[in-house]
Amino acid sequence: MTLAPSVTEMQEVVVTGIFTRKADSYTGAVTTIKKEELQRVGNQNILQSLKNIDPAFQVLENNDFGSDPNRAPEIQMRGASSFTDMKDKYQTNPNQPLFIVDGFEQSIEKVMDMDMNRVASITLLKDATAKALYGSKGANGVVVIETVVPEKGKMRVSYSGNLNIQIPDLGSYNLANAAEKLEIEKRAGVYTDKYGNPITQQGYDEKYEAYYKEVLRGVNTYWLNKPLRVGVGHKHTLLLEGGDDAVRYGIDFQYNNVAGVMKGSSREVISVGFNMQYRYKSLIFSEQLSVTFNKAKESPYGTFSEYAKLNPYWRAYNDDGSVKEILGDYEKANFQGTKPIYNPLTNADINTKNESTYTDVTNNFYIEWLAFQGMRLKGRLGIISKKDDSEIFYPRDHTMFKDVDPDSEEYFERGSYTMGNGKNFEYNADLSANYSRDFGKNVIFANTQWSFSERKYNYVEFKARGFANDKMDYITHAKEYAEGGPTGSESLSREASFLISTNYSYDNRYLFDATYRANASSLFGNDKRWGHFWSAGIGWNVHKEHFMENVSALNQLRFRASTGYSGSQNFNSYQAIATYKYYNEIYDNIIGSYLMGLANPDLQWQKTQDNNIGMDLTLFDALDITFDYYVKNTKNLLTPVSLPPSAGFTSYTENLGETKNKGLEFKVNYRVLKDTDQDMYLSVFVSGMHNKNRITKISDALSLMNKSRDEDKANGGGGNPNLEDNSDITKPSVRYEEGQSMDAIWAVRSLGIDPATGYEVFLDREGKMTYGWKSDNQVVVGDKQPKLSGTFGFNFEYKGFSVNTSFYYKLGGQYYNQTLVDKVENVDIQYNVDKRMLTDRWTTPGVPAKFRKFDPYAALTRPTSRFVQDVRELQMTSLNVGYDFRYWGFLKKTGIERLKLQFYMNDVFRTSTIKAERGIEYPFARSCSFSLQATF
Repeated sequence: MTLAPSVTEMQEVVVTGIFTRKADSYTGAVTTIKKEELQRVGNQNILQSLKNIDPAFQVLENNDFGSDPNRAPEIQMRGASSFTDMKDKYQTNPNQPLFIVDGFEQSIEKVMDMDMNRVASITLLKDATAKALYGSKGANGVVVIETVVPEKGKMRVSYSGNLNIQIPDLGSYNLANAAEKLEIEKRAGVYTDKYGNPITQQGYDEKYEAYYKEVLRGVNTYWLNKPLRVGVGHKHTLLLEGGDDAVRYGIDFQYNNVAGVMKGSSREVISVGFNMQYRYKSLIFSEQLSVTFNKAKESPYGTFSEYAKLNPYWRAYNDDGSVKEILGDYEKANFQGTKPIYNPLTNADINTKNESTYTDVTNNFYIEWLAFQGMRLKGRLGIISKKDDSEIFYPRDHTMFKDVDPDSEEYFERGSYTMGNGKNFEYNADLSANYSRDFGKNVIFANTQWSFSERKYNYVEFKARGFANDKMDYITHAKEYAEGGPTGSESLSREASFLISTNYSYDNRYLFDATYRANASSLFGNDKRWGHFWSAGIGWNVHKEHFMENVSALNQLRFRASTGYSGSQNFNSYQAIATYKYYNEIYDNIIGSYLMGLANPDLQWQKTQDNNIGMDLTLFDALDITFDYYVKNTKNLLTPVSLPPSAGFTSYTENLGETKNKGLEFKVNYRVLKDTDQDMYLSVFVSGMHNKNRITKISDALSLMNKSRDEDKANGGGGNPNLEDNSDITKPSVRYEEGQSMDAIWAVRSLGIDPATGYEVFLDREGKMTYGWKSDNQVVVGDKQPKLSGTFGFNFEYKGFSVNTSFYYKLGGQYYNQTLVDKVENVDIQYNVDKRMLTDRWTTPGVPAKFRKFDPYAALTRPTSRFVQDVRELQMTSLNVGYDFRYWGFLKKTGIERLKLQFYMNDVFRTSTIKAERGIEYPFARSCSFSLQATF
């Protein structure tokens, strides 16, 4: 690994997935990342490494599912353009970029499971010049991945092995211990009868004494670690390659076992790949075949939140070491009696299933012909066949069925089984021709391409219920199908497109790019089948000007500008056509049908106009600076349109929404030390990004959605006995309003807690003080988008020894601290709470407090500015220490061509102004890895 190449060397060519261009003549905003740079910042997977390199590639933190190895991350490039609450209209995340592997589209799951050792380079396409190449699919950005081409020569065998360790990160949890929780309950009046009934009070006293004795005996159960472990996994890669000028071959094997921190959760990947290239005169044939098998298992211990809420004065085990089944009694609302609180650990001792698998077979064939000097013709055919299976089984003894009445019919329906099967088949074919020629100082490059693709997908799901015991865990052992019977879905889409792209440069000083792409898709209405996308870009290599020849300090100065359109079409099939469904009942031997969705013949592509200006600067062959400013205007967003009740539907899908993103990004790299004689290199880097989005147009249906959510919040409440049923009303809603950010936090402005009464005081829209929370008084009180975020770090190497670091920072923006709402303010006192409830809640008249008085029958606290906090955050995301034995003479004697040892650590530490629970359903984890690489 070389740590000191210049940026011009690192970005000598730009790989777009359609053609390869010289970087110094390209006007697009792109980032090219080589294999070595990718592996410096991590070895978990491609996506995690990318987020540590380029600030525009954002992996959004999932606070619910933390480090769940089976959860695909949510990714954005240069902000969100589509409405995040419209995910049901799309096949994938509406803001997810397009992934291209060796020229063909791939799913995010396949990219996540890819072997990083197979990657040769990754190119991020960001602006119109680059994205318009992909027309209707490129609006969210494009990630182009090129895999390693086999090297010629004698057969070389390369092995890479990793021992991966996942360590639970529970530092964000601030739960009360046993003594603190009991004291909190006592102060809250849990053990005091509010009516003064001595008989009832005696029962409360006995209950308190029983728990108090347990505390004195040392009972202080740390429930957070009960379902957790230190996950130990391993990954192995074997590559065989060789050949000559005529034939080259490569065979690779990968096994990756990711052990999650929840006991029993894992992700296992096995893949085999074959790559062959054959050259005959002016023809090149290439064949790539890969088979990937994935098996994902969820933890039998359930969700992490089930344990985080349990009281620490409850014992997890009986004296004989067996799991204690019932922990305590839960008092129902409105004096409806009690129900047992069951120990979730009992679920781990019975036979449960929650697993899924997929098998992916991908075959890509290429043929390239050098017709004459400067003229290349290429044909490509890609086929993907994928099969998905899932199986979920919960036996009758699972805690979810414990409260079923033995005298009810549902008693014999305990136990559930769900089986899902999906099949996906798609093919992509294209023919292209590119021509390049020099005319003195004039250089022309032109590319044209025709492509066609088809995708078929079907999915069927069976649900059954009623199982005799946990050993009978297959669908044939069920009593009956669940209500409704089997369900399923299917889709078919076809697309055709034509592309022409040209580049002209004069004396390598003045640059021009132009692209036009026409796409036709079956996803759209009959009147809007075709979409037209174009881009134009200009560039000026100032350092090539004659008047700059004597400026020795300047190695590169390029100005770039581009504008154009690209589209997004990853939404569901059949939204443009009328769809029908048959009734299950038959009348007079006739089957009837009914309309499921209205047709919209004018439904068309979402379009994004990108405007970008940028600069690339290199000074003293040591300092590299890249800067870009962009504006993205997206229109024709899919939104529901309201219909009158007489239409039979509440809404149908139309292109009405519009958004705008604007921002800037920069990267600075400085090679502090470059001593080739001593083989010593040191470089430091910093990058940053600022993005701001606005909704510029919405439909009336979105306004009605805002109103419906406001009504839910206004009518909700009822105190913490109903907390689980009303949890959504305590959180700020996603709200759509023209002129506001899609990441805006909406809440009622607060003046804090009244010291005299212990209740909250609000401001209405007119700025007048009021005690009551009203949905009409909600305003924007913050924005989740940071003012500035990015990375920084350093890379150092000396005689084979290397140290690489990467840090992530976030400045500005706001966060709604839901932990304070759920675990301090709206607490369900019968479960565990945050320690701050003991110190920061109002208790005494006249004494200021951060949180209102405890009143289990008061209305729930709904969105208020009191819980909006400013974000300042610093993370050490990656540490890599390694040693390359290339200077050791014994390697040649042993036949080892290369030997390298490395240690990785990700998410080393995190410091933040926000103190809130992270990883609600699945905890976050820190990871470290020991890696060995050897080539024979």
